[in-house]
Amino acid sequence: MPFSKLGLAKQILQGVQAMGYGDPTPIQLRAIPPALEGSDIIASAQTGTGKTAAFALPTLQRLESHAGQCRCLILEPTRELAMQVETAMRDFARFTNLRIASVYGGVGYGAQRAALKEGVDVLVATPGRLEDHMQQGTVKLNGIEILILDEVDRMLDVGFLPPMKRIISKVPKNRQTLFFSATLPPEIAELANWALRDPVRIEIGVARSVASIVKHGVYEVHASLKFEHLAALLDSVDYQSVIIFSRTKHGADKIAKRLRGANHSVAVLHANRSQNQRIEALNGFKSGKYEVMVATDIAARGIDVAGVSHVVNYDIPQHPEDYVHRIGRTGRAEQPGDAFTLVAPDEFKKLAAIERFIGQKIPRLVLDGFKPPAKVEPTQRKIQVNEVRADGRPKRVKSFRQTRRR
Repeated sequence: MPFSKLGLAKQILQGVQAMGYGDPTPIQLRAIPPALEGSDIIASAQTGTGKTAAFALPTLQRLESHAGQCRCLILEPTRELAMQVETAMRDFARFTNLRIASVYGGVGYGAQRAALKEGVDVLVATPGRLEDHMQQGTVKLNGIEILILDEVDRMLDVGFLPPMKRIISKVPKNRQTLFFSATLPPEIAELANWALRDPVRIEIGVARSVASIVKHGVYEVHASLKFEHLAALLDSVDYQSVIIFSRTKHGADKIAKRLRGANHSVAVLHANRSQNQRIEALNGFKSGKYEVMVATDIAARGIDVAGVSHVVNYDIPQHPEDYVHRIGRTGRAEQPGDAFTLVAPDEFKKLAAIERFIGQKIPRLVLDGFKPPAKVEPTQRKIQVNEVRADGRPKRVKSFRQTRRR
């Protein structure tokens, strides 16, 4: 079914066409019609399935035209997501006179205050900065008609439940509320029971699975050879753009430095980068200025870039669910993608936890010129203990075998 059959207005369809969208994804097909009718929605779908358009398009249509006050509030867990959703909303609304703005931390208040003073219809915000503006009186929520909480599971992960509840309590009860998330843990169900009224429940795909369009595999590699393996892997695949995930900020900087030394154009994204550096990195990666982005898990759910052909986990994720979100950076918008994980022997237990979480064995791959490390097998060695009598004379020699790992 094309977008034109979903009941969207002409000016919204023009925005969809200008963005180059084809047919709706399953989450868009399921969510747009009830959202247009004004129903509350709680929806879960895998990362990269088009959740932003699923709530943006019906919201813009329901708002219709500029009214001079904030009528839609969208909460996001990170500044990167807030910026991306603001950009998407602007693109979809380009043939309307609706005004969209965003507020998030890490930057000054001046430009945000100026945009708010001009009057916005849609405000995209992170909870902390939004509460700052509320306390300063630059944001009022008494006119909110549509409340959208995006990536709700991520907001719970980073401790935003208390501010979310405070914000929701300030929004008029007579509103439409939309919850969108990659997963639906019990905490979200409790919050939904409090915040939503008879919601339409939508679940697309399996929350613990990797998108079927993504091919993923594991290279077992000695820790000391990881970078050499990464460099050879990049030389062996035909990629358009690749995201490499590092466990630490220092590790990301180190990988990026070595890749630049190998003549790769590289951007870096992690918490120690300034806001201007993050924006420049994201924009450069999106435009093709940088072919490689090295990032920590701040980017696992914070990057929405079309055309990422490959993801490489240089370090295995600390938590199994992060594997799904990292891998979800490729294979977006129904485009195929490849994801590889480099696993050292001391990371095998974490790999097993990931496989249990996603319910499948990840294929093992071997790169030409590299041999997987040998499995650690139990070995035995003979230990002798000399027993002596009380007077110090030898009593006897007892031998036994002790199992240990080398």
